Amino acid sequence: MLRTNLALGVIVFVCWLVFGGERALDAIATNWRVSLTMVFGSLVGGGTSEGGGAVGFPVLTKVLAVPADEARLFSFAIQSVGMGCASISIVRNRVAVEWRAIRFGAPAAIVGVFLSSIFVAPNLPGGTVRLLFTAILVGLGLALWVSRRFAPDRRDWIGRFGRGELFALVGAGLLGGLLSGLAAVGENTIMFVLLVLGFRVCERVVTPTTVVLLTIVTWTGFLTHLLVMGDFRGPVVDMWLAAVPIVAIGAPTGALLCTRLSRDAIVRILYVLIAVEFISTVLLVPMPGGLGVVFGIAILAFSLICVRLATWRRYRVPDAGLAAVGASG
Repeated sequence: MLRTNLALGVIVFVCWLVFGGERALDAIATNWRVSLTMVFGSLVGGGTSEGGGAVGFPVLTKVLAVPADEARLFSFAIQSVGMGCASISIVRNRVAVEWRAIRFGAPAAIVGVFLSSIFVAPNLPGGTVRLLFTAILVGLGLALWVSRRFAPDRRDWIGRFGRGELFALVGAGLLGGLLSGLAAVGENTIMFVLLVLGFRVCERVVTPTTVVLLTIVTWTGFLTHLLVMGDFRGPVVDMWLAAVPIVAIGAPTGALLCTRLSRDAIVRILYVLIAVEFISTVLLVPMPGGLGVVFGIAILAFSLICVRLATWRRYRVPDAGLAAVGASG
């Protein structure tokens, strides 16, 4: 796996230097804070179910005062490189993945992110997008806590698979795609909740699964902005150039670390990231009018859904054996 990661890093770096030229070097000097942010963001994107945008988007909007629409576009653009490299590394090295989640979830997710990017995201205020982004991540944290308390049993694949499971994956893909169009992440969280809480799949399998799925969503979102909306230009391009060589190494490295970490370690890392996101939102993001109430209701609703999924008896792991069908489906 290390050889694959090094090869990907070298290829991306050479392309960045050849095609970016002097502008790429100047971009790092001007946007060094973005480069520094994505050192950590790329590790998170490749090694957890959050995506690099889970670090890049809040830091850009809350700390560096980048408008939400530019932060969203940057997240799509940089995840296309970083998570793309991570996904190639995952597939090339045959890391365990639940491919049925990708096979049935990805087409719906592509439709969702395309529609959301064009028709929904441009009409939402930046503050609303930031709060929604935080609510999604807090929901992920709650899902993890609920799963540990109420649904600790796990397998490495979806144990039962029929029409209901297929529709659930398609629905999760569509909803996640719609959410991803708003902040460049969301698909990973929705699918993580369904697979871990609902279908009782182990986090070590779900994490690379969501990395591959979010990569597909990210490529779709980025191409939508690049080819359909035509807004990938100006300062966003310079921020992207400043971060490309960082994420080309960081994201595959994160994917490598994910295969070495225990389930408990992955969960603890996610807890810390989500806590920082929630606290920073409460302290830094204005909540005028009833926006704070909506924020609280969104978190409460997601919590109830998580509890319901975690107590779903259909997918409890048996003593010996539903395990006839593996993750390859």
